[in-house]
Amino acid sequence: MEGPFDRRFLLKGAAGISMLAALPAFGRALPQGMVNVRDFGAKGDGSHIDSPAIDRAIAFAAERGGGTVYVPPGSYACYTIHLKSNITLWLDRGATLLAASVPLTGLANGGYDAAEPQDPAIAPYQDYGHNHWRNSLIHGEGLHDIAICGDGLIWGKGLSRGHPDKDRPAAELPGVGNKAIALKNCRNVALRDFSILEGGHFALLATGVDNLLIDNLTVDTNRDGFDIDCCRNVRVSNCTLNTPYDDAIVPKSSYALGYPRATENVTITNCHVSGSYVVGTLLDGTFRPLARNRDTWLLGRIKCGTESNGGFKNITISNCVFDQCWGLALETVDGAVMEDVTISNIAMRGCHSPALFLRLGRRMRGPAGAAVGSMRRVLIDNITCQSGSMLPSIIAGVAGHPVEDVQISNLFIDQPGGGDAAMAGINPPAKEEDYPDPDRFGPLPASGFFIRHARNVDLSHVEIRTRTADARPAFWLKHVEGFDGSYLKMPGAADAFRLENVTGFRSSAIRDLPDRRIDTTNMVRF
Repeated sequence: MEGPFDRRFLLKGAAGISMLAALPAFGRALPQGMVNVRDFGAKGDGSHIDSPAIDRAIAFAAERGGGTVYVPPGSYACYTIHLKSNITLWLDRGATLLAASVPLTGLANGGYDAAEPQDPAIAPYQDYGHNHWRNSLIHGEGLHDIAICGDGLIWGKGLSRGHPDKDRPAAELPGVGNKAIALKNCRNVALRDFSILEGGHFALLATGVDNLLIDNLTVDTNRDGFDIDCCRNVRVSNCTLNTPYDDAIVPKSSYALGYPRATENVTITNCHVSGSYVVGTLLDGTFRPLARNRDTWLLGRIKCGTESNGGFKNITISNCVFDQCWGLALETVDGAVMEDVTISNIAMRGCHSPALFLRLGRRMRGPAGAAVGSMRRVLIDNITCQSGSMLPSIIAGVAGHPVEDVQISNLFIDQPGGGDAAMAGINPPAKEEDYPDPDRFGPLPASGFFIRHARNVDLSHVEIRTRTADARPAFWLKHVEGFDGSYLKMPGAADAFRLENVTGFRSSAIRDLPDRRIDTTNMVRF
């Protein structure tokens, strides 16, 4: 049986919607299975609260077995809208679902649905926003065969960014919403073609959602873009996201469902992520640059993690552009297995962090008794990165738990350089239990790759270029079992390699260096 992924399903709805323009505005006979929210009392004037009318239209269609709920051009101020199974919410071009504002102090009555009560068995194991879904502009739980489509806009103007600040209320206050779209334990979900402006803490929080399609969305938001948590069979394609204050596309595997569940079978392709534009200027096409300051992270990256209780399996990221943002990150620090990850054809420009960050840690934010996780079978190919960061790419496990089976090929990194002899002599702290961001290690003693606690690492056709001289070795390896490097290019002003407690090292076809094989070494530099 075809689900909402089927284009015929969507095109049929589009054909029906095109018929609406020829019909009288109200009280008409609509195409079978379609309802207009204005026929249920929605005004679309930007001030009247239209969410009850939209809910009535959704309920009317659902009671008849499902259909398309049509939102015509207009600005529909809303609190929480409640999706139902077998419903497509179609936002026509010129239609805006506007998140209505609430007082900074919250509301005693009304406003957005209240967040779920904190479950003490779950709450300590992830950030507040990850285990609440009801306090959203659009909410669905336990649903199947649903879609949000069309060329309209979701504007989270009245949503909180998820924490108290001078501009937005705190997420936990009554009546306050902090997500544009929140879905929990749903299946067969399609999100297509619309735009999101200022989506709150999450433009999309999808938890326990299976068979999820996200296609051709444009997101210009003030915190996270897509958080894909404990989901299976996910396709994210042809999306453009500007998220300067947090991450853009983030597969996660938290404990929010009350048990560990892997995020698996995920494809992310043909996407553009950025952390560099003033929010709103991606959508209006002015692309005004955002200056970096204490409150502006210029993140905007694709990251697997940080929440990592259930695991990540079969993840593919390809044909993506990173624009003035942090680099790509793979992180498992709460006991999860991350395996079978392929990354290819990525162009990064204006990177504010390492191009690649592979981190296995032991933060262990989850129920007691879980073992340290693992990261293995990661293939990375065809990457170019123009970087403004002095940090090298990082592959870092922890003692007794190495990152394993990593192959990196056809990588070109252009970095500022400038590391001095003091930096070259640093032995960075392990930070095994810390939050897994690359800057938590502090300055690092390599210009190209910092590799610690790893096994079976293969680098080929990798070039590291620095714009100024750098006294650090290009490759710094410690506690590494099995390293193959071939056809490597690196700055010539410093050592190519520094090896400490390394076994099974081989290098070949490196310009100006003889081929080497080192079975074991406590310390060597060359």
